[in-house]
Amino acid sequence: MRIEKAVTIVTLTAALLGAAASGALAQTRHGRLFPPEDLGLLESPDRDVWQKPERIMDALGIADGSKVADVGAGGGWFTVRLARRVGPNGRVYAEDVQPQMLEATRRRAARERLGNISYQPGTAADPMLPRATLDAVLIVDAYGEIPNPLLFLQNVRASLKDGGRVGIVDYKRQGGGPGGDNRPDPASVEEVARAAG
Repeated sequence: MRIEKAVTIVTLTAALLGAAASGALAQTRHGRLFPPEDLGLLESPDRDVWQKPERIMDALGIADGSKVADVGAGGGWFTVRLARRVGPNGRVYAEDVQPQMLEATRRRAARERLGNISYQPGTAADPMLPRATLDAVLIVDAYGEIPNPLLFLQNVRASLKDGGRVGIVDYKRQGGGPGGDNRPDPASVEEVARAAG
């Protein structure tokens, strides 16, 4: 079964001032975390074909020497692709709120002998990334798990250099794949991202 994804690339520049948040945007949502024991569901052999990681990284301007974050890294599928793209002169921050996910990413990176990855435990409100440092932040299939997206994206914004970018990639609302009840509406993602700055 082919799983179609909606790709939303949102440019957040650290130079912009955040818009005042409306009550609807500041509202807390409660997403369920993806269970670590189900990581295999995310590892389909054709994922490169339907997810198009090279296209996503190109859209975010990720290149050799970039400093980037994979927020909600899960088992590290995107983390290792980012690490290969940024090369030995770049750095990838693999962030997750679940220690089991970070450990799975660490094991995967060790198998692939990638030494340019830092492992960053985050919180539901803050990915705890280094401030004003990153060229890009990628959030894949994790946005629906974030309880307060506005606060979270404000903290992501603080991690970006001037001109830094954020890519939010998630399953289409109507389509195959896990987590059907946690899928965000692209228009609301863009609205929250604009409010975050």
